Amino acid sequence: MENKSERRVVVTGVGVVSPLGNDPDRLLQALRDRVSGIGPFTQVEHGVPLGVLPVDHGGEAREFTGDISDYGPLDKALQRTIRKGAKVMCREIEMGVAVAQLAMHDAGLELASIDRERAGIVYGCDYIMSLPQEYAAGIRECLNEDGEFDFSKWGELGRPQVNPLWLLKYLPNMPASHIAIYNDLRGPNNSITVREASAGAAISEAYSTICRGHADVLIVGATGSRVHPLRTLHSSMQETLASNRDDPTTMSRPFDVDRDGSVVGEGAAALVCETLEHAQARNANIIGEVVGYGSSAVGPGAGENHMQTAFANVLRAALGKADPSSIGHIHAHGLGTKPCDAAEAAAIAEVFGPPEQQPPVTTAKGHMGNLGAGGGMVEIIASLKALGGNLFPILNCDNLDPNCPIAAVTNDDTPAGTQFISVNITPQGQASAVRIQLVQ
Repeated sequence: MENKSERRVVVTGVGVVSPLGNDPDRLLQALRDRVSGIGPFTQVEHGVPLGVLPVDHGGEAREFTGDISDYGPLDKALQRTIRKGAKVMCREIEMGVAVAQLAMHDAGLELASIDRERAGIVYGCDYIMSLPQEYAAGIRECLNEDGEFDFSKWGELGRPQVNPLWLLKYLPNMPASHIAIYNDLRGPNNSITVREASAGAAISEAYSTICRGHADVLIVGATGSRVHPLRTLHSSMQETLASNRDDPTTMSRPFDVDRDGSVVGEGAAALVCETLEHAQARNANIIGEVVGYGSSAVGPGAGENHMQTAFANVLRAALGKADPSSIGHIHAHGLGTKPCDAAEAAAIAEVFGPPEQQPPVTTAKGHMGNLGAGGGMVEIIASLKALGGNLFPILNCDNLDPNCPIAAVTNDDTPAGTQFISVNITPQGQASAVRIQLVQ
């Protein structure tokens, strides 16, 4: 869908936490330099030794420690508030709040000078799983003499041992809530939870909200983690994960004939989106403009090609009436599984034609793995920062699968162009896409 409103939506600031660092420029350079953020687990929350989970490697955001310095420059009062709030924030929420603060700083957004009633939050998030440690003390109280759990004791002895505020650490609406409260942003506030499609869906909702005239500026982000003792276990049971390799940097292989699954990761990113007039009035540095979006859900009931249909639907919607030849590149989902990559490649060919007619196709997942809800936003920022320069190659796509007819970027000198489409999808067939360009 294209913007039919007179209000244009631009991006003026970005913030990122990723397996390739917490600086957008360093992120882009690492992608261009073929640096991998995938390695042995060092912090699978919390204290799970190697060899216990089905996989031992992933894309950890190793530079994010949760220290207040990770949130960027803040005044003392806000530092104290966030430190206090960290008691009810799990790692995913901490990352989500941090990238929002980093994006606002990058945008030079002076909150005292904006209308807080017309400034708000739209955030994407995975469903967040509690850590087993939250219940350990309560469970211990309910063990009988044989070490077996006696549920009849839970109400009296177990439940009182659980922190009464534990749920606040894991609710997926809490990133948007914390960010709004910390910064006193009183406008629209929305939380989007569609797994990997969350980032594109959040930008789409923010775009629509601003175009409807309901806000002048929105902080739009997404956060997610699949690096977690339970979430990683669930992923291994429900999805196809890449096999451990002697060199973990070669595990994630989007579109490569030798790919065998996705790699778990974690990360978050945020954009400051505002009307062009609002940005110009405060002399903001305009990084790009959101000009199209698409959303679609196509389940297995639609047939064996349902994933291809979902991909194609959102690609067409984001493209709108634009000339396909004007698209500088496509940032593909590039999950690294046989069926998902093949469906995505078929959809790209369906919408744009054979590889010689397509825009260049790249993805950052070869470098970082699947970051869940946060991945799409990190990928969008990587593509946005690349506009006007050269693209980054698909890491480990050494031998393009003949079943993936795409114009895969495997060299270092492919121009990124002046606009791109980024696409993501869930295993259930929920897809989203956005089109962003340099301001013309």
